[in-house]
Parts: sequence; structure tokens; C-alpha cells
Amino acid sequence: MTRLFRGVFIVWVMLRYGLDELFLTSFQKPWLHAIARIVSIGRNLDAPRGQRIREALERLGPIFVKFGQVLSTRRDLMPVDIADELARLQDRVPPFGSDIAIATIERAFNKKVDDIFVSFDRAPIASASIAQVHFAVLKDRTGQAREVAVKVLRPGMLSAIEKDLSLMRMMAGWVEGLSNDGKRLKPREVVAEFDKYLHDELDLVREASSAAQLRRNMTGLDLVLIPEMFWDYCATEVIVMERMKGVPISQVERLRAAGVDIPKLARDGVTIFFTQVFRDGFFHADMHPGNIQVSIDPATFGRYISLDFGIVGTLTETDKEYLAQNFTAFFRRDYKRVAELHIESGWVPAATRVDELESAIRSVCEPYFDRPLKEISLGLVLMRLFQTSRRFHVEIQPQLVLLQKTLLNIEGLGRQLDPELDLWATAKPFLEKWMIDQLGPKKLIDQLRNEAPRYAKLLPELPRLLFDFLQQSKSGSGHALHELLVEQKRTNRLLQSLLFGCVGFVLGLVVMQVIVRVHVL
Repeated sequence: MTRLFRGVFIVWVMLRYGLDELFLTSFQKPWLHAIARIVSIGRNLDAPRGQRIREALERLGPIFVKFGQVLSTRRDLMPVDIADELARLQDRVPPFGSDIAIATIERAFNKKVDDIFVSFDRAPIASASIAQVHFAVLKDRTGQAREVAVKVLRPGMLSAIEKDLSLMRMMAGWVEGLSNDGKRLKPREVVAEFDKYLHDELDLVREASSAAQLRRNMTGLDLVLIPEMFWDYCATEVIVMERMKGVPISQVERLRAAGVDIPKLARDGVTIFFTQVFRDGFFHADMHPGNIQVSIDPATFGRYISLDFGIVGTLTETDKEYLAQNFTAFFRRDYKRVAELHIESGWVPAATRVDELESAIRSVCEPYFDRPLKEISLGLVLMRLFQTSRRFHVEIQPQLVLLQKTLLNIEGLGRQLDPELDLWATAKPFLEKWMIDQLGPKKLIDQLRNEAPRYAKLLPELPRLLFDFLQQSKSGSGHALHELLVEQKRTNRLLQSLLFGCVGFVLGLVVMQVIVRVHVL
């Protein structure tokens, strides 16, 4: 019954703010449009459409606010008035009371706020859809006063999200039934994937752990700063972290006035993203401008500052290899290889003709190469790919939804910083180096090093195992001994073949690396 009321409320909000004009156009059922016209009689739509969309998302709650935050970075996909209004969702979500925040902190640590912090700012510095942040001063274990940021979860978030996710599952079923593309888009699986990540975001200890992992991974890159976590004061509903000081990346003119190299900043953002994805397989998946600042401190001038690690993405080695090969093939305009990869991965039916898929991909992508980013609408490219994919029954991969979302954020951010940024040219050398590392001797050496502890444990046991085997052989018949000698000779031949094969494999890798490096140069 609760889900029914929530569903009715969502429909009512959509109709009240006129969102049916935007969303129902994708459905081909005439009765849906007839119902919308009947129930919307007498509504007032005098407010600008951007304002109506923003207010509707705020009214619908945190999940819908997050959807608006993602859309706000895609100014190439929507009119300026809507993009400007959605951008306000990033820092204008109404805060909850400071008394509630203090009560949550005291309940989490079983201490009074004054016993934890030297000082605590009751007014929040930022308020988002999931939590809000207060500044404070904390004495660390050495007794040194440290400026910190205290992130407090919004009250009642779990039950609210559970209701919305339950409704989204039901709506996903409707989409499968009402839309011709519903089953191919796998809306149920997509909702299940976001279910997982939203629940991860509600556990602030998990967020703190993700931040710590990213901080370790990015050490030595000298392009991004990630706050340190104070583990003595991290709980499910509250985390305390190092306070970061920087300029919001959306304030481009202020950064330029401070002397920040904006084109370099755009390139660094691409490098950070591809490093996290293809080197580490662990990436910040909520990279909208509200979560990114730039340091203007002399010691770390021009570096990114990443915030809010509630949503991170992970990729397996298989995912990374598949994606890297796809990107590399795109950069080289090897559309045949892209088509083959789609078939090998199972994204399209095995019976699909490679030449037909290759031709379709070429017709979509080729017109957009050799243009500056400002002249390319990735949204248009994706739309055309989507239309083409219908013909080949391409299946959407839910496990890559976060990566796709983050790629869109990166393009939106790059466009905002430097319209002249060539995303492909910036990423191509990085990916080609990654491919060389994956195919070269270094990869083999790393794998052998990883297996070394296992073999080190096995080798000392070999004499005893051989002795036990020989003792068992003595008790057997002469025929058994003969069989043992035959098997031993066969094993010796196999070991010799294996040794020669390994030597040949290593030499082949060396030759391959030389060929690839010569090709790149």
C-alpha cells in the first residue's frame, strides 16, 4: 500500500510540474498520453521549465536529486536554462537541523560533541542529498589541533530509499512491458545495480574506506588530493576527515585569475580518470563539479581535490582488458576490431555479421574524429549508437553503468574547463602504454612474483612427496614399476617441452613489445 501511495505521488508530482511533456514522448502507447491530458487539466505551468524540473526533483527526494546532479554536467544535452537550474541541486539541497546532526554524532560515538571537538560549527557548510557537512577542530592522537570536516547522514534515509527503490523495481517492470526497447535495456538489472551502490553510499564507513583506498592508489601521481580519514571517529552515520581547502572547479574564472593552467587542469582530469580505471580498476564514480575542487595552496598548487566517495566503481581484469582494447581500437579507427570485441564479449548475438556491425559503427563514429571537443556532442554520438544498436540487439551491461555515467561526467567537466580539449588525443598515449604493459615481460614478471609465495611453500615438500611416492611404488608389482618408469619418461618430455615453450613465450613477448613500441613511436 505504501508503494502504491508513493507511486501515485510521483505521478502527481510529474503531472503537477509538467514533466509528462518530457518523459511520455518516449512511449508509443496512445492511452498514456490520453490519461496525462485528462488528469493535467487546470494545472498552472507559468514557472520556467527549468525551475519546474528542479523543484520536482527536490520534491521527489534524494534519488531523484542525484539524477538531476548527473544531468547538470551535460550542458550539451539540454538547454542552458534547464542546466543552470539543475546545477543548483549540487549545493542548494535544504539542510536538516543542526540539533539533529549533533544528536546523531553523540549517539554514534557515545560522547558529547564538546568532548570530541575543540570547536564545532553548528551551521552546515554543505548539504547534499545523502548527508551534510559541518566544519570543526579536532585534537588528534598527538594532541595537535586539526581542522576537520564532519559528514553526517540525513535521518531516515534508509527507509526513504528502500521505498523509492521498491517503486523503481516496479516501474522497471512497466518499462519492459510498455517499451519496445525495455527488455534489451535490462531496467531491472540496472535498478539492482544502483540499489547496491546506493546502499553502499548509506554506510559512511564504507565511504571512508573507499577514500583511504583511493588516497593510497593516487600517492605518487601528484595530481589529486584526497582527505585523510580519522578512524577513531568514523561510524556508519558519521565520519570525520581532514578539511580540504580549495576553489570549486566550476569557478573557472576565479581559478584562471589565481594562475591555474586551465587546459592542463582539463588534461589532468582525464589522466586521473584513466589511471583509476585502467591501472587500479577502482575509480571515483560521482565526479560532478560539486565534488571537485582545485588547490591554490603554494605547496599543492593546481592539483585536484576529490570529495564525496559514497559511490566508487570497480572493474575486474577482464573488464579492464575488454575496455582498453575497445578504446584503443576506437582511437585507431579499427572498427572491425570493435565489432569483433562486441561479439567476443557476448554483447551482441554470436551470429551477427562482423562486416555489418563494423560498417554501422564506422558510420556513427567516423564523422566525429579530427574535431575539437567543442564541436562534438557525445550525446548525439551515443544517441546514434543507441539507434544503431537496436538493429543488432546489443544488450546493455549493468555492471558498466557506473563507468558509463562517470565517462559522461568527465566529458561534461572537460567541456566546462577547456572546450578545445581533445579527449581522444589525451587518452590515447595513456591507453597504448597500458596495453604495452599488459602484453610485455613486466606483466609476466609481476604474475610470477605474485605466484612466488605459493611455489616457495610447495618446493620444500617435494622431496618428501617423491619419497612417499617411491615407497608406494616398491610395494607394487613389477608391472606397476614399469608403468612408473614410462610415466616418468613422459613427464620428463613434458617438462622439457614446457621449458622450451616458456623460453619461446618470453622471447615472443620481448619481440612483441619492441614491435608495439616502434609502432607507437
